[in-house]
Amino acid sequence: MSNEAVKSIALDLSSDVPRSPRKVLGGYVVAARTLDKCRAEVAGTLGEYHFDCPLDNLFFEFTGITADQFRDQVASGASDEEMAAWIQENSKQSSNQEIVKWNNELRYKRISEMPIELQEFLEGYIPEFLPEDKIVYYWFDVYDIEEGRI
Repeated sequence: MSNEAVKSIALDLSSDVPRSPRKVLGGYVVAARTLDKCRAEVAGTLGEYHFDCPLDNLFFEFTGITADQFRDQVASGASDEEMAAWIQENSKQSSNQEIVKWNNELRYKRISEMPIELQEFLEGYIPEFLPEDKIVYYWFDVYDIEEGRI
């Protein structure tokens, strides 16, 4: 497939937002968001978002899939279902229990459990970019609040 196939399914992240990091694809949190950003990068509609960012790299590290491998598969025009199957086929062997544990560790990670450099960054980022009336309980809340899901 051509770049046109990807463009037909890619979000325009200059005016839209990627899926929540909580959204599961192929059994993994973060994967759907990573896919949305990668498609947008391939299609030239990434806006201010970044593919192969630290969040994406958590997914890549856990699955053993590289950003380049992921990008190459996305560039084929693969659908969500095809990408989910590809992720399952190409990720390093992890038991279902390991995947569930990893998913839940990310879903429920508190800022106080993150490396101090990220805590320090978020200490300034949250009051600058999130509404005062929104409370961040978990790391993923930052994305969902900022992008209007909660």
